[in-house]
Amino acid sequence: MAKNANDNGRLKRKDYEKELGRLQSELCKLQEWVKYKRLRVIVVFEGRDAAGKGGTIRAIAERVSPRVFRVSALPAPSDRQKSQMYIQRYMEHFPAGGEIVIFDRSWYNRAGVEHVMGFCTKEEYEKFLEVCPMFEKYIVDAGIILIKYWMEVGKKEQERRFEARIKDPLRQWKLSPMDLESFRRWYEYSHARDRMLEATDSDHAPWRIVRSDDKRRARLNCISHLLSMIPYGKVPREKVKLPKRKDKDRYDDQAALKGRHFVPEKY
Repeated sequence: MAKNANDNGRLKRKDYEKELGRLQSELCKLQEWVKYKRLRVIVVFEGRDAAGKGGTIRAIAERVSPRVFRVSALPAPSDRQKSQMYIQRYMEHFPAGGEIVIFDRSWYNRAGVEHVMGFCTKEEYEKFLEVCPMFEKYIVDAGIILIKYWMEVGKKEQERRFEARIKDPLRQWKLSPMDLESFRRWYEYSHARDRMLEATDSDHAPWRIVRSDDKRRARLNCISHLLSMIPYGKVPREKVKLPKRKDKDRYDDQAALKGRHFVPEKY
């Protein structure tokens, strides 16, 4: 067993946090490069329910600027959006120069949940699989860097995570009736995944599959790969020095707060 693994083979928290901090530091460098070069990047996250998409996205986004790394998690379409071209509501969130947009689920809803749960017709599903590679070719040809990740969790581990959500009050909000239905339809989702990969794993926009039974390793592997997909360098910066505070109109500004309503200092 590796020295950095627990008895169950999972990566130790201490080692995980140390490496995560290093990778997040590199994400900050990448962020500055994307701004400097005015790059446009789309990162798509798809996968089974409870595969760890949300935790991986949080690990990517928690130390960087939301003005550069924007997370897009679209709700169910409105009646107006249902009458639009299917891809239209996703394109509204595409990046401008100097932005990275992370899609927490994406237009691939049509190849997954919409198909399995019957929210779209068979014709709409087949048309999506036919057109999607062409649409993504248009994205890439327009100069946008498109990176697609599929988070793959095993049957037993998904069941363990769902059971934890049922029992833990801090996680119960994560469990929805749709999650329970997706758990029941494991093999239908497996067939949908296989068909999606067959139709849309193209040379210009390949899928990258992330094994996620160990969430910590999955996050580190994914972030490391993301950094390798966008060559970046050091951005020239002027040295920053704090200016002196002005003494004009100087007064005891803390005394001026006396008598105001402060939050009780319980900690």
